[in-house]
Amino acid sequence: MRLSISKSKNATSFYVIQSVFENGRRSTKVVEKLGTLAELQQKLNGRDPIEWAKSYIEELNQKEKEQSREVILKYSPSKVISKDQQRFFNGGYLFLQQIYHDLNLHKVSADISKKYKFSFDLNAILSRLLYGRILFPSSKLATYKHSSKFIEQTDFELQHVYRALEVISKEMDFIQSSLYTNSLKISKRNTGILYYDCTNYFFEIEQEDGLKQYGASKEHRPNPIIQMGLFMDGDGIPLAFNLNSGNTNEQITLKPLEQKILSDFKLSKFVVCTDAGLASEKNRKFNNEGERAFITTQSIKKLKKHLKEWSLDSKGWHLADHDKTYDITKLDEETYKDKCFFKERWIKENGLEQKLIVTYSIKYKNYQRQIRHSQIERAQKLLDSNPTKLSKSHQNDYKRFIKKTSCTSDGEIAENELYALNNETIVAEQAYDGFYAVCTNLEGSAQEIIRINQRRWEIEECFRIMKSEFKARPVYLSREDRIKAHFTTCFMSLIIYRLLEKKLGNKFTCSEVINGLREMNFYEIKGEGYIPTYTRTDFTDALHETFGFRTDYEIIKRTQMKKIFNMTKK
Repeated sequence: MRLSISKSKNATSFYVIQSVFENGRRSTKVVEKLGTLAELQQKLNGRDPIEWAKSYIEELNQKEKEQSREVILKYSPSKVISKDQQRFFNGGYLFLQQIYHDLNLHKVSADISKKYKFSFDLNAILSRLLYGRILFPSSKLATYKHSSKFIEQTDFELQHVYRALEVISKEMDFIQSSLYTNSLKISKRNTGILYYDCTNYFFEIEQEDGLKQYGASKEHRPNPIIQMGLFMDGDGIPLAFNLNSGNTNEQITLKPLEQKILSDFKLSKFVVCTDAGLASEKNRKFNNEGERAFITTQSIKKLKKHLKEWSLDSKGWHLADHDKTYDITKLDEETYKDKCFFKERWIKENGLEQKLIVTYSIKYKNYQRQIRHSQIERAQKLLDSNPTKLSKSHQNDYKRFIKKTSCTSDGEIAENELYALNNETIVAEQAYDGFYAVCTNLEGSAQEIIRINQRRWEIEECFRIMKSEFKARPVYLSREDRIKAHFTTCFMSLIIYRLLEKKLGNKFTCSEVINGLREMNFYEIKGEGYIPTYTRTDFTDALHETFGFRTDYEIIKRTQMKKIFNMTKK
């Protein structure tokens, strides 16, 4: 800041002015009017106005260096704002940007760029695809437009986004292995336990093509789907993924991805935890080799007769750290409602030795019966409406409790199909209420194995976040390379988000984190800085404390914001 003296016919006026840069051009603006020469002479009682003004401005400059000068802003109610000038920006991405650079994804982008020697900025495009997927999930066109919402502006075209997708698809394996290696430098990875599961994503198309095939949709939609297999570490952070056509049997997807982890990630000792749908005998035997092991959910209904009878037998149950055995039919439900009973035995079939652990919980039994009661009520309401035809039911559909007959009581063919509650099915299902089973080749305690298995919900949450929060479905892309790139960026975004959760101590819900970052907006004062327009909360305080910089001052000077940019890119 410096002194400006303006002379006119009637008076000599003193101003504090400052140089500012707008759109790369230098100009000046008035910071403060000090008064006319006559006013200052009267106010200063004979002191030289010029010397006083210079001394005053020197103090202002010193305070500015100390970041303590108050900024005086002047607005006119009669002045129209500039046309096509953006003044509102998101700054929540800065916290994602710090993790992005901690993972050295800018260097990964540079390595890929050197390999293909294209002219566009892959780092700018990839970073905006990831920030946009977390904060403003939408199509690639909309993501390109949303990139202008961030404080730091980038210079790339929409065509570059689609060209980048082609490259990301080709480097899918390199990106995954680099992400794992780089993540070890910023966070300890719990690779002793790996969770694997599959899900599928539907397309808004009618015809099958390439990876897009008709298959068993998790949402029972009549659309072509693509299947994703995902490995997650013991802390809930994604490790690796693969994509398969929608009609692929999910049981055969585990081994190829696990082999890739063994070779590319240099991991050899871990326990693979899966649900019953992925618990084929081949998968169990594969993870019975070397230093690997398995824990998998086991359907009691599918056990051999003698094992099923043993599992459902009311006698021989234990509580943790107690040698006493219990008969579960004689339990007081109020006293033991929060307890988990178990029994275990080793079995050997087809050359595979494994331990079968069965648990029983009164709380789980009551939960299952409550769900079934609601489903039976829905089935009865449907029957009361006298249906003439019902669609096919699936495993967990309430319509499974309705049986169909095509003959009258006299054995004659009925004009319409006859429907009634299937009491046999209801009774048969009740026999399994409260029971749950897992199989493993580990020799550890039943309680520890049960605890490990119970954390499978976190991989389900990973899928939920991608589908609901990141809006990874439906997929509108048609080219196979772009589809692979789409899911690669979803996977990368999920890792960044999970690492952010971990840095914050898992204290906040998914919606609190994403909405909190999305609402961290700033109003730009040209030549001065940025005014936060968001509400300061426990979440924003935790962010600032964790990441080592603050964006919640009444105004953040341009110089200070540049320092924050640099901090997030170290």
